[in-house]
Amino acid sequence: MLAILYPHVLKAQVPMKRALAILGSAIFLVIAPGTLAGYGPWAICRWRMAPPFFGFFPIRMVGVLLIAAGLPVLLDSFARFAIQGLGTPAPVAPPQRLVVTGLYRYVRNPIYVALVSLIFGQGLFFSSVGVLEYGLAVWLGFFAWVLIFEEPTLRGKFGKDYEDYCARVPRWIPRLRRELRA
Repeated sequence: MLAILYPHVLKAQVPMKRALAILGSAIFLVIAPGTLAGYGPWAICRWRMAPPFFGFFPIRMVGVLLIAAGLPVLLDSFARFAIQGLGTPAPVAPPQRLVVTGLYRYVRNPIYVALVSLIFGQGLFFSSVGVLEYGLAVWLGFFAWVLIFEEPTLRGKFGKDYEDYCARVPRWIPRLRRELRA
């Protein structure tokens, strides 16, 4: 009824919600991923170079590639939550709309994949076994979080839309070819 009587009010709310979502996402980006993928590896190895694993310098380049691949994925995913989902990746301010565009067409959890890529990339770049072990622990934590909390919550909130999405898009490893739709 409100939409019929005051459509201009509802239209004005979307930009405001989007602006708050962008601000909230930016703050959460600094706090959560900044801590997990920035401070965590730094606290372990102080970002000091050790000799390359097995004395093989190209392993460092694999680390650089993982970091270079992870960062834009992380930033794009956060932006999509704010701009399209009108929310943040933070559980306290979740998106109002299911985000299934961009990299979410290929993998359901690009933020977690990006964070693990950033951590493993640093482990390889700095030749730090501790950072690699930390990356494995973070991935196991993400895996448990997704199974125990995130997926049940999304099923409850978005119902069949989320179920259909899960049937089409893998959780962790992206499908690189698109499926044909009937």
